[in-house]
Amino acid sequence: MTDTAELLDNMAAIPAQDWDSLACPEAATGRPIDPFTTHRFLAALETSGSTGAGTGWQARPLVLRLAGRVVAAMPLYVKGHSQGEYTFDHSWAEAYARAGGRYYPKLQVAVPFTPATGRRFLGDPAHRAALMQAAIGVTQQNGLSSLHVTFCTEDEAQSLTGVQGTLHRITQQFHWENHGYASFDDFLAQLSSRKRKMIRKERETARAHGLTIRALTGDQIEPAHWDAFWLFYQDTGSRKWGTPYLTRAFFDAVQATMRDDALLVLAFDGNRPVAGALNFIGRDTLYGRYWGCVADYPCLHFELCYYQASTGRLPTAFRGSKQARRANTNWRAAICPARCIPCTGLPIRDLPRRWRAIWIKNAARWAKRWKFSPPMAPSARSRAKTNGGTDVPTDARRKPDANPTQTRRANSTKERPR
Repeated sequence: MTDTAELLDNMAAIPAQDWDSLACPEAATGRPIDPFTTHRFLAALETSGSTGAGTGWQARPLVLRLAGRVVAAMPLYVKGHSQGEYTFDHSWAEAYARAGGRYYPKLQVAVPFTPATGRRFLGDPAHRAALMQAAIGVTQQNGLSSLHVTFCTEDEAQSLTGVQGTLHRITQQFHWENHGYASFDDFLAQLSSRKRKMIRKERETARAHGLTIRALTGDQIEPAHWDAFWLFYQDTGSRKWGTPYLTRAFFDAVQATMRDDALLVLAFDGNRPVAGALNFIGRDTLYGRYWGCVADYPCLHFELCYYQASTGRLPTAFRGSKQARRANTNWRAAICPARCIPCTGLPIRDLPRRWRAIWIKNAARWAKRWKFSPPMAPSARSRAKTNGGTDVPTDARRKPDANPTQTRRANSTKERPR
């Protein structure tokens, strides 16, 4: 008996129970590991108009059936642009257009607007190859330029290596890990004295604004809170000269179907919310996603997005991939690089041999960089071991230079990526 592939029109075409039995079977005994591949999250994007007609994200879920029963699935989208992917291929699109090709539409296996690594081939791993072959077939039969699988797990990427010429891109994100900390003070104790003092100073600066900070989840979140957060979200988008991807109706859908999966951290000036950060809760991970503020409060961003997320629940891991890259130097001392695969899949149709070589070369360069670059050591103990057994920063052990400005410039030039 063989698998039969079927391309659905939208998420409503498959019952939530059937989809979630593949995406998060562990949810039968608790929270899902990944809240973003659940039926309720993907359906919220569709019903709110955040994805669908006119957005450049047209959902076409792909499922495999065996004897009429759904045994595997993938969140598949027809893309009309490269926005909201958090892995950029605009240069490929431009080059393909200059060569006379049409890059869009393309196929994307992804969770829209979410740069969080997770499973993209849902169900028994034995069906991965069949799913990939079906997706490749859809790409080829419709004359689409390419197929992309974004932010899949490394296990998925490795199992699909070489399937009809698939190629990988490798990069890194920065994650905060809870290494058994029972409290925020336990975490601070692992940092160097200078970093510890600076983080405490930042938190004092945030508290000095006289704001009340509340962490809300489940029935604690009220519609008025979403009204306030919508303004924060819009303000952040306008500051970045961009267009926010999510609609106001998306937050209503979250309130209706997955408020228990959300952690909304709000800062109040009296009874008026003035800033907020939205996180989504996985089984062992808190995913930091969106932030906004209607006034300038120094250090409040770090307090709501990082420190409150760490002190409120002390999750096993904090995935704030987008925000973490922009964190201040003190918080970067506490996060470590995590290898991720932002894109793997069938390369551009009729890809010139030279372009393929460039893609492979870049992937090899990232793999080599990851292999030989030691992970960041956030703790004072790790730095002490690195510096020869004493808790002395490397810079302090270095002899003073006659012209430190000139030395710094030379070092920065030497380490600049080529």
